[in-house]
Amino acid sequence: MSLSSGVGRRFFALCGNGFYRKAEFATLGKIFEREPSRKITQTSFRLTSAEIRMAHTMVKTTWVTSKDETRELMAVWPDVVRDLTEAGRHLDIPDVTKWMAKVLQYNVPAGKKTRALTLVYAYRTLIPPDQLTEENIRLTRILGWCMEMLHAFFLILDDIQDGSQIRRNQPCWYLQNNIGLAAVNDGLMLESAIYQLLRTHLKGKDCYLEIMELLQETTMKTVMGQCLDLLSTNFGYYTFVLPVTVAMYLADIRDPEMHRQAKTILLEMGHFFQVQDDFLDSYGDPEVTGKNGTDIQEGKCTWLIVVALQRATPEQRKILEACYGSKDPEKVKLVKRLYNDIGLPNTYSIYEEETYNLLNTHIQQISRGLPHDLFLNLLEKIYRRVS
Repeated sequence: MSLSSGVGRRFFALCGNGFYRKAEFATLGKIFEREPSRKITQTSFRLTSAEIRMAHTMVKTTWVTSKDETRELMAVWPDVVRDLTEAGRHLDIPDVTKWMAKVLQYNVPAGKKTRALTLVYAYRTLIPPDQLTEENIRLTRILGWCMEMLHAFFLILDDIQDGSQIRRNQPCWYLQNNIGLAAVNDGLMLESAIYQLLRTHLKGKDCYLEIMELLQETTMKTVMGQCLDLLSTNFGYYTFVLPVTVAMYLADIRDPEMHRQAKTILLEMGHFFQVQDDFLDSYGDPEVTGKNGTDIQEGKCTWLIVVALQRATPEQRKILEACYGSKDPEKVKLVKRLYNDIGLPNTYSIYEEETYNLLNTHIQQISRGLPHDLFLNLLEKIYRRVS
């Protein structure tokens, strides 16, 4: 990406003005207030021992047994595929039915299933014990797969737009057997399948309309976020807000203040999750993350480049302007070396600890009857994650 291009000028103008996220990284701002110099060393900023203890002892219960729940989730998956392919058989289009099954199997179950697990865990936490029936849990798992299908739909389109090569340690769907832009239709097929599942399993229940509208609203916001991504930013809305809100509706929790408090915390958590993603793109192990780290090559407006632009000397900024957004491996190396020179790994480590503690505090301040452990365990799940 050349700075002489309109896109390049807009990118650096937006990033330089902190447009990346309008909250302007409140926690990062606190760090800069404590240490305004260009490089923050480990000795120039320390959390107190009390803060460290608080961060690591506040969660009293553990995240839902992920291996067990993942196994139960996968046990439901063949039924989900059968439900969706049965609809195609009724229309007497066997070739499309077989293709849909292939699209589903390749794109949906291979991920970490964070959103589905979050939904099931949130529902288990929120529902009264006498309503925790096998039938209700099975329905929740099916809705969890709806979350995963929505995620897969976004990823298929995102990979095409970004020209990505690898997703979840396998070639992106559009690169399979020269599928190319036909993959756009496959993504849309996944999105339509979500509402087929809702009609099959949720229609007639009190929460049907609310959940359907929530999914549609989330899709609209994410598509708008993708538009911003192409212009210089992105947002992660549906990772936490969507599954927990669906669980609340399933548990018949409709109090507007409870939803407002949950959304506030979950948006903060989603922001934290997105910054982690940005960092892992450049500093994570591709074998673990399943990504090929292309944010620099694609000129994405990430947390890393925003902080780099805020702290770069005039000479360093010239390097960023010349190299950022280029697919030239040598220029990518120069950007990564500059990140290290500016001290971004250390700054990120400080940011992560600060944000973790801040979120813990905000969760403890929730006063509308929502269980703190629900949010504390979600936070613990993503704290210091490597993928």
